[in-house]
Amino acid sequence: MRLFLFLFFLVSLTACDPNAVFKDNIELPDAKWPVKTVPSFSFDISDTTRTYNLYYNLRNTKSYPYYNLYITRTLLGPDGKTIERKLDELILANATTGKPTGNGLGDIYDHKFLVVKNYRFAKAGTYTFKVEQYMRQDPLPEIQTVGLTVERN
Repeated sequence: MRLFLFLFFLVSLTACDPNAVFKDNIELPDAKWPVKTVPSFSFDISDTTRTYNLYYNLRNTKSYPYYNLYITRTLLGPDGKTIERKLDELILANATTGKPTGNGLGDIYDHKFLVVKNYRFAKAGTYTFKVEQYMRQDPLPEIQTVGLTVERN
């Protein structure tokens, strides 16, 4: 049964998405996210006439001690300059009942959160998206992977 669950999650992570121009997930060792660990994702944009949606990919265990997760995101342009820096709150469980959100099987839950909708990149080139956990606990336990998906609209 565990082998089946492992294979199911592996396939779900690698499933093809025809609209995705970029998708990457970074595994956090021992399911702990230290404040100093800042996952960074670089992706190429060639078509500036289209709009794109950006999503956080997140995997946590049921033992995650909070119902939410604060993340600071930074988008850097091809010139390396900061385009945007914002704080986002992701809801991982119902605050009242504690019931986890996302797609779960067993004690592991996968989430895909829309971060930016209908974004038009001003220039073609390589963009960098950085993600920092902004919680009071360091390291933050029970976060297994953090990722980014960029999809064409």
